[in-house]
Amino acid sequence: MPSEPAPRPRPSLTERRKAATQLEIARTAATLFAERGAAVTAEEIARTSGVALRTFYRYFRTKEDAVVPLLATGVRQWVDDLAASPAGPDAPPVREALERAARRALTPADAPAAESLRRTRGLLRAMPGDPALRAVWHRVHHDAEEALMPVLGRLTGAGPLEVRLAAAAANTAMRVAVEQWAAGDAAPDGPQGPAELVARSMRALTAGLPELTGRPGQAGARKPAARTRKPGRTAKGRRGDGPAGTERPGR
Repeated sequence: MPSEPAPRPRPSLTERRKAATQLEIARTAATLFAERGAAVTAEEIARTSGVALRTFYRYFRTKEDAVVPLLATGVRQWVDDLAASPAGPDAPPVREALERAARRALTPADAPAAESLRRTRGLLRAMPGDPALRAVWHRVHHDAEEALMPVLGRLTGAGPLEVRLAAAAANTAMRVAVEQWAAGDAAPDGPQGPAELVARSMRALTAGLPELTGRPGQAGARKPAARTRKPGRTAKGRRGDGPAGTERPGR
């Protein structure tokens, strides 16, 4: 039976303060990118955030990297939520747990969460004119896929290829849902919100993955059914015969 995940240690006060500062800078950077696109500078982001430029570069290598904390927050919530899925005979199937976790990550629980989604929308709309910013978006989702694999491996008990396919499908569903929502003007919640879109995307992209139909902690990769031989046939021909069903040449 797959082992339960080890609980993460609580970050120190210093680490929490650092993360809060990085997120605040990320929100400012996202707003500026949405307004001005690639013309935004690191100096402008730092000044508007109220930090020194040296502090900015202590946290981020480039101006585009400054938006990573904002983009990664929802991804981290999704993966952590899935990792905490209950196991046992009464638990929902892995596919259902995956969809529920994705829905929760993209359903704004309060006004700040809704505003974060709107900032993400602004960023995505700025990306066509800024390849470096788009590269950051894809890097965040690549990291999400890597983080999903051990979680899905533990929940499904499937093989490496099947786990990787499941992680790729689920991560693509999340990315496409957010991109599709950002391209329109729908509210962060409601029938055209990202939570509804990710549910539809998840069902479509994981439909061909039987490994996700089992329950957490009990599921496993489905093995192909053993081939049965028809009565009266053997794997090898009789002595004196050639390959099964044929005579040895020259007889």
